[in-house]
Amino acid sequence: MKIAVVGMGLIGGSFCRAVKAKTAHKVYGWNRSRAVIREALAEEAIDGEVRELSELRGFDLVILGFHPELTISFAKEHIDCFPQGGLTVDTCGVKESVVSELQPLFDRAGRPFIGTHPMAGREFSGFQYSLASLYEGASWIVTPPADVNPTHMAMLRRLAAELGFSRLVETDPRTHDATIAYTSQVAHVLSNAYVKSPTLQNESGFSAGSFKDLSRVAKLNAGMWTELFMMNREALAFEIETLIENLKSYDAALKAGDRAELFRLLKEGNDLKEWSIDREARRT
Repeated sequence: MKIAVVGMGLIGGSFCRAVKAKTAHKVYGWNRSRAVIREALAEEAIDGEVRELSELRGFDLVILGFHPELTISFAKEHIDCFPQGGLTVDTCGVKESVVSELQPLFDRAGRPFIGTHPMAGREFSGFQYSLASLYEGASWIVTPPADVNPTHMAMLRRLAAELGFSRLVETDPRTHDATIAYTSQVAHVLSNAYVKSPTLQNESGFSAGSFKDLSRVAKLNAGMWTELFMMNREALAFEIETLIENLKSYDAALKAGDRAELFRLLKEGNDLKEWSIDREARRT
């Protein structure tokens, strides 16, 4: 299979490295910065460069590695360059805003498209931080249209297995966004807010795993996450409101000196986490 990765940041660059390291497919890259292309070629992360976007028409799979707003504008500007006999996928962390724009666009042009979201990342951005191992054990979420070509889904399933993804998860864009607001976005908001405590200045020497776990994703690409949050603001606002209400319960129990209520709240959270762990263990 001949694969093109368009936009070689952390996500796109990791697709390049993973395809090159783990499969027999040929992978080519396109990036606005030629320095990234030169670096990728020097590190043998790609087999070659896509010099003209019109060349994309001859690829079996085109992977768009841009942030959401650029993904939409790039696709609109270059819609005639995407393959008619192959498949194009995006990699954006929100789906409803992106797919509602791109699916009709690609359908009208007679060019197959599937919205996707690889559930992997790091607290760093850019090709220099991309990894061939980034997708090992991760989920690859796909939001196929109702009339999706089964051959394209089979292609994505095979590629997901080859790259080390644990599974390909099919859903619809709205369900994706509502769930991602809980599993990813609100965690970034909480972590980012957590480190704003004035007590952070005393942290050195007093922190271990708990601090590292909770503060890890406070370090983020503010521009990208602003895009993602604003494109999913209704679902994210619901999760933030839910979190605030839950925190108020702990706060009230502490202020009232209510030991029994505090124990109940902690036990309830522990039991829910154990249920979640057990459910995942049964799946595997």
